[in-house]
Amino acid sequence: MTLHENEIGVDEAVVRSLLREQRPEWADLPVSPAGAGTDNTMYRLGSHLLIRLPRTPDNAKAVQKEQTWLPRLAPHLPCRIPEPVHAGTPSSAFPLAWSVYRWIDGDEAGPGSVTDWPAFGADLAATVQRLHSVPLMGAVRQGGLSWYRGGGLGACDRWISEYFDTCGTIPGLDLDLAYLRHLWRSALALPEPSGRQVWLHGDLKPTNLLVQQGKLHAVIDFGCLSVGFPDAEHAPVWDLPPGARQAYWDAMSLDDVTWSRARAWAIAVGVSGVAYYWDTYPAFVGACLSRLRAIT
Repeated sequence: MTLHENEIGVDEAVVRSLLREQRPEWADLPVSPAGAGTDNTMYRLGSHLLIRLPRTPDNAKAVQKEQTWLPRLAPHLPCRIPEPVHAGTPSSAFPLAWSVYRWIDGDEAGPGSVTDWPAFGADLAATVQRLHSVPLMGAVRQGGLSWYRGGGLGACDRWISEYFDTCGTIPGLDLDLAYLRHLWRSALALPEPSGRQVWLHGDLKPTNLLVQQGKLHAVIDFGCLSVGFPDAEHAPVWDLPPGARQAYWDAMSLDDVTWSRARAWAIAVGVSGVAYYWDTYPAFVGACLSRLRAIT
């Protein structure tokens, strides 16, 4: 499944070639597909490892960032996060940087894995609070740590408006685009975020939250890791049931202005996802539509 014009294709043969070149002691371990997202393709390696290969050169920029910062963040957090064990280098088989991590058992957060949604929302809030309280350790909002979701809404207005227009051309799209655009425009009129900048995961959607025994066990995929203002960090709670969303809001003690900006970020990511992936990634489009309908 190709999602981007500049995507680098991978398959098991590519994975085997990389392992023979860079980690020959792993070359004979079983390799099996372990899913793919918008930015990376994953393979399970043996029982204890995960290979993560970026889809595009831009996606590959996150590899060094994760290798550098995840080991430093892990001791501060109440749940597991990915543990890098190999920093793969570009080669003739695959021209981008890539990574190997410890495998983390768990199921994606959803109706079949979470047993108590309000408790899950509170646990997620506690994890976010811990992440946001971790010292920056010299990190600043620049380069790879300047992901757009840690800034203000206004900087994204032009291209989000274009995605709204694209959604308006999709036949039969069951969305109240006028209301969603109204909420977006209303949030643009709010004061810009201010205050302390913090560590941000950047993409806390359910597929990046792993559950064991009904509870939050791990947060994965730190490709959007950045430093910035936390408004957009709260946006994925619209992917969760109302009970989890309310418990999260209560635990975070968010004010109405922050909540409105977070909702606008949820709209921005949802609308852009529908417009960009409409013809290529139905499952992701479905998740974006569910988020937008929860808002309306």
